[in-house]
Amino acid sequence: MLVSFSMFPVGKGESVSGEVAKIIDLIDKSGLPYKTSAMATVVEGDWDSVMTLINKCRLRMRRKNNRVYMVLTMDDRKGAKNRIVGKPKAIEKKLKRKINT
Repeated sequence: MLVSFSMFPVGKGESVSGEVAKIIDLIDKSGLPYKTSAMATVVEGDWDSVMTLINKCRLRMRRKNNRVYMVLTMDDRKGAKNRIVGKPKAIEKKLKRKINT
């Protein structure tokens, strides 16, 4: 499954990159395939692995923040593997050109 999610503390001012960096560090160390963008991170894995990671991220952010905002979008396709790379490649194949991924 693919899960796109973002989370950040509420009430900490305009810039929250320091708090977000701590979450990206957890994701990076998880061993799960992921891609980070300016607005969200996509993680690939089975339900238990991905949800355990997201909860770990949530708990980490809650250590110093009373309120955490989260958005999650999931694509749960039976038998699908390596979709974090495969989905963009499928689009490139249809377009017959490279896209900015």
